[in-house]
Amino acid sequence: MNVRVGQGFDIHPWSDDADRPLVLGGVVLPGQRGLAGHSDADVVAHAVADALLGAAALGDIGTHFPDTDARWQGADSLTLLHDVVALVRAEGWSIGNVDTTVVLEAPRLAPHKAAMEERLAAVVGAAVSVKAKRAEGLGALGRGEGVACFAVALLLR
Repeated sequence: MNVRVGQGFDIHPWSDDADRPLVLGGVVLPGQRGLAGHSDADVVAHAVADALLGAAALGDIGTHFPDTDARWQGADSLTLLHDVVALVRAEGWSIGNVDTTVVLEAPRLAPHKAAMEERLAAVVGAAVSVKAKRAEGLGALGRGEGVACFAVALLLR
């Protein structure tokens, strides 16, 4: 059996657009300020996509969906993740699981974790875990300037 592991990371600052929704793991968190970005700025979906692409040695999300391409303006990141999963599977890989850690001071993700895991797993076709951690006041994330996500993916062939 051939096994590969990939690591993904994404980070976005908060948006100044009061009408922009916060989307994390494909779930809209109501009443929260959104993140700035070319697509919907879903840092969780982006980190998962990068972990999968990295494990399959297929580049990164910016290679496949560059922010210089108007086609991806405001794109639903779960759609992008769906395309990444198709690329990975086309190379003969199956996805074992994905593990994520979201780093943010607020809002609390506990009420949304199960929905995020379900949405992501439905697209990935494997178990996806979502954990939330605070930066404990350290650095830009600790000052609440944005949200970051780390992801690890296991591929099997």
